[in-house]
Order: sequence, then structure tokens, then C-alpha cells
Amino acid sequence: MLPDRRAEHLQAAPLKSAPMPMSATARALIGSGQVRHRRLRPTGHAFVYPTYFLMLPLRSLRQTPDLCLKRNAPGLLSFHDKDHGDGRADALAWIDALLLAEGVTDADGETWLHTYPRVLGFVFKPVSFWYCHRSDGTLAAVVVEVNNTFGERHCYFLAGPDLAFGHELRARKVFHVSPFCAVQGDYRFRFMVTPTRTVARVDHDDADGPLLQTSVSGALEPLTRQAVRRLFWGVPWMTLGVLVHIHWQALRLWAKRVPFFSKPEPPQAFTTR
Repeated sequence: MLPDRRAEHLQAAPLKSAPMPMSATARALIGSGQVRHRRLRPTGHAFVYPTYFLMLPLRSLRQTPDLCLKRNAPGLLSFHDKDHGDGRADALAWIDALLLAEGVTDADGETWLHTYPRVLGFVFKPVSFWYCHRSDGTLAAVVVEVNNTFGERHCYFLAGPDLAFGHELRARKVFHVSPFCAVQGDYRFRFMVTPTRTVARVDHDDADGPLLQTSVSGALEPLTRQAVRRLFWGVPWMTLGVLVHIHWQALRLWAKRVPFFSKPEPPQAFTTR
């Protein structure tokens, strides 16, 4: 586990980023760090778990596949394209089609995907982040891809003149994630990505103000067989553990008598801009 950084997802100051590699030789990365969650109302509730994740330069990988990345194949840790978007065999083709559908025509730089791997073939990805760059390295769009435990998926599409690392970005919450949070209010997103570290903060506000503060952060290193073995054996059932942790924390919230909300119908549109 990395050193404690509780202020990392609570501070209001902008997060600073340094450019990520944009060339066709960008390497696949693996990150190790922490997931943090803090509920402010109606009773305090917080937890921290160790985690690891992939950071994949999908355009570079299309040109030069990484021999250390188990892609659409069995492995201790693997990446499967069909686990994203509409489930097609090429996840980059899906994100490119989404960008065009949303009127973003200049995302011709690298597309980095921050996502959880399959672990021994088992997959559950609560959230993935797509960072779509222009050729000059600036952000053209960010797509936040959310999955819930009911097998549903929804994407929040972030774009516009205020889009930048370190800036606060907002989206209306329309997708059910937790039975202890109503589908109302707004998400506030802030992202930092450098060649050696990433932080993604997602806070949820309802009509009464801030409700949840969450983040996933970690140090990045090249994806190697040694790194895969080290992280796998450090948390061998990480993906399964995510589901166990979700249900354990739900039980704790129920014991604290936090109000319970029934699951609504999912939004008709797959993407919210």
C-alpha cells in the first residue's frame, strides 16, 4: 500500500499534470495505489483499500502491441476489449465512434484508458476513465465509464472549453450505482495524469451539498511481467475483492440505518454529456 494521502481527494486546489507520452511508442503502464471513499451524511462512513489498475495507450497499442499485455487472452491479469463500451471487439473503435457522435473531431492524439484488468479471467470494473487527447497533447474529451452490480453500464462524456487536467468538471447523475444514494444531484470530477502518477477524484453532491468524496490514485510504472506478478500476488483476488468490499460496505451502511433507495430504470441514453 502506498503512503497515506488523505488530503489527495479532499483538497479543492487544482491537481497538476505533466504531459503523457503521445507518440506511437507509448508503453502500457500499470498502477498501484488506493481507492478512497468518504460519506459525509447522514452519518460519517469511510474506507480505504489497496488497488492496482492498467493505464493503456490504445492508439500506440494498435500500432505496436505490447508483449507483456495479455489482450483478449487468458492471463493472471488481462485486458479484454469487449469489457468496454458496447462490447465490440475493438474498444478503440468504439471510443472513436462515440467521439464522432458527440461532435469531437480533433481527438487525433493518444487515447489513454485507465481501467481495472481481468484477474484470472474474472472482471468487474466499477469505473474506467478514457483520456482522449489532441495531437498537441491537450484533452479533447474524457469519458467516465461506470458499471453497476446489476450488469448495467453508462458513460458520462466530458468535453468543452473548460476541459483540462486539474479543472473541476461536472455532470448530472443519471445512473444508479448504490442503493444508498438516490439518482439525483451532480458529480464533480477532477483528474491528474503524469507519466508516473494518476489521481481521479469523483465527488457526489445532492440538493443539500457534498455527500460523497471518492478517489482512485496510484503510482505508474511500465507494464512488465515482473510488475504483473508482484501486484497479482500482493492482492491475488483483487477484482473479486472489489465485489466483496462493495457488499460489505453496503451491510455496514444498512447497519447505520442510512436510507435505502430502490433501483430505478436505467437511463434510455447510453451516454450523458
